[in-house]
Amino acid sequence: MAHVSSIFDFTRLRAQFIKEVLSILRDPRSRMVVFVPPLAQLLIFAFAATLEVRNVDIAVHGQDAGRWAHELVSRLDRAEFINQIHHVTDSRELRGLIDQGRVIAALDIPVDFSRTIAAGGSAQVQVLVDGRRSNSGQITVSYLSAIAAEVGAEVAAEAAPAAPVVVRNWFNPNLTYRWFIVPGLSGILAFFSALLITSLSIARERELGTFDQLLVSPTTTPEIIVSKSLPALAIGTILGLMMISAAIVLFQIPFSGSFWLLLLSLVLFILSVVGIGLMISAVSATQQQAILGAFAIGVPAVLMSGFATPVENMPLLLQWLAQAIPLTHFLIIVQGSFLKALPLSDILASLWPLAIIALVSLTMATVFVRGRLQ
Repeated sequence: MAHVSSIFDFTRLRAQFIKEVLSILRDPRSRMVVFVPPLAQLLIFAFAATLEVRNVDIAVHGQDAGRWAHELVSRLDRAEFINQIHHVTDSRELRGLIDQGRVIAALDIPVDFSRTIAAGGSAQVQVLVDGRRSNSGQITVSYLSAIAAEVGAEVAAEAAPAAPVVVRNWFNPNLTYRWFIVPGLSGILAFFSALLITSLSIARERELGTFDQLLVSPTTTPEIIVSKSLPALAIGTILGLMMISAAIVLFQIPFSGSFWLLLLSLVLFILSVVGIGLMISAVSATQQQAILGAFAIGVPAVLMSGFATPVENMPLLLQWLAQAIPLTHFLIIVQGSFLKALPLSDILASLWPLAIIALVSLTMATVFVRGRLQ
């Protein structure tokens, strides 16, 4: 107890903690900045951040007036993702629409399309895609391929009726993209909130001149680390819980996992982010530098976390770097807790890396802060 009391004076620690909380919450504008933007961003990004393709224009050059060509065009007319079909009379006009960016894809139906199908052959349709919009173009091609497959299935059924194939999507029956994106967004927004709060903590005091008072005060380095960490930990955890609640209540996303395991994971996740934020704050001379440092760390962390693209698709070096990002492990837990009821063994497999990252980041933050105090 004597050793602990020499490291921590709980009276000083409480005073430091109250000062940090008041510096964040005393100003109404600060309160607004801390709580309102993350929740507003969750509501906006939940609808804006989507890989679904909707309301696109398609061009069709139909050289065949037969039954199956008409059936294909008719199914395109009924497709919900297509806004308008531009019917053209020659291939030059077809390519012109793509060059001008007026359509994302174009279909060139050959003159013998229906005749080849009637003869039992395999007819082909040329699809031209605007490669400047590569991601949307690939998704559009997959939609068009699904429509072509429906026509092919109808042809095959007339030739020789087969048993129907029933597809069931596990965990997300209707493939609702918002069920995937919103839990991930709650982790990303909590990540940035905790990172910015802690990044500004020491830098703000240095810019205001109050950091010099710490140099001549009896406050120890562990007390500074704890007093800077706890408010960000509390606020980040509350924000994360608010966004998780919004996902359940507002977006009606089914939550099938353990709330207490998710809460433990959230606390460890925010704690690891706090350590990274304190390191940024310790090396920043101004609040502007701290904000730039937070975004310099935060943006690559989000891109490499597996939120937008699978970590497995990255080069091996980036896959190893992704394992050092706390968001990578928390996304696995939060997305699995919502839709999959992630088993305890899988949660623990992502929890222990979070614990190690938190321990390393907080230890490094202590070293950085002690270097500044000397």
